[in-house]
Amino acid sequence: MNILVTGATGFIGRYLVAQLTARQHQVIALMRRPEGIDDFRRQIEGLGGNGLSLSALQGDLDQPDLGLEHAPESLDAVVHLGARFAWKLPTEAARQTNVEGALAVARLAHKAGARLVMISGFMLENAAHLQSLGIDPEHPETVDWPAVYRQTGAYEASKLEGALRVRQWADSMGLDWIEVQPATVSGHSQTGALESAQPLYQLMDNLAHGRLTMIPGTSAHQLPLVPVDLLAGLIVAACEAQTVPRRLLALDAETPNLNGVIGQLANGLGRKPPRRHMPIRVLQGLLRIPGVSALMKTAPESLQFIQTRTFSSDQTREFARSNGVAWPSVMQSLRQTAQAYRHL
Repeated sequence: MNILVTGATGFIGRYLVAQLTARQHQVIALMRRPEGIDDFRRQIEGLGGNGLSLSALQGDLDQPDLGLEHAPESLDAVVHLGARFAWKLPTEAARQTNVEGALAVARLAHKAGARLVMISGFMLENAAHLQSLGIDPEHPETVDWPAVYRQTGAYEASKLEGALRVRQWADSMGLDWIEVQPATVSGHSQTGALESAQPLYQLMDNLAHGRLTMIPGTSAHQLPLVPVDLLAGLIVAACEAQTVPRRLLALDAETPNLNGVIGQLANGLGRKPPRRHMPIRVLQGLLRIPGVSALMKTAPESLQFIQTRTFSSDQTREFARSNGVAWPSVMQSLRQTAQAYRHL
């Protein structure tokens, strides 16, 4: 297959491209600086991929029509991983990349007659959360988006808006589209590799340096996880398989509660885990005090992904089984992630 990938050079993207090229697919990476392709090829080969099956196309999610003079005409799939991620993002910057950029990628897939595999997030399957924000997934045009941006922060709001507007547009155009909805990404199940910008790494770093002294929420609060190699495998299968659920929830329902996740990481780090809990709203209030968020290296926005809602991964497990996607243990991923951190 010929597959174009946005966000290819990011943490998830590197593992995805390695798996795609190892399976003999030709991958075109949308890159702002395509002159870095040789270094990227070496990274991909280091992860078990085939650098010779990788090429670059200069483009930018922030530019009209992705800044492309000539779009590829022969594509089988377009994987949209690219996003602007940071806490406290300006609204316009977040919307430009995560909403307008996502729509531009969808238009590219439609023009090329390719399947769109869009990467969104697991909170889109939390109906109660969406309802609390005043979001009707079927009618994104009726949502008071400025209010959502104020409530959740620009990153999460723009990811929600982008996914829902792409769904609506794709359906109106009859586009073949799949939405992969990952939970919080944990390290590689074999090597434990996890990029420092990932939220779980930040939580682990706070634990290792004694900044995490209380557990956010209660014993009922969850932070669902998905190992990066499992997520990459599910995206590969979403490109290849003839029959794919329209929305593929990429998380492991066997992830322990947040208390258990922190305990597993603490054990791997050789530290005592915190035992007491702090209500989410209280912690969010503390983090809004000037200077506290920077001191604790925790953004108030990051806490909204810690929820009491539980999810089922049965459909995703069956999809993985029927398409030969290995399903590594999330507990093994946590152990390896902590060990890899200790050896940095």
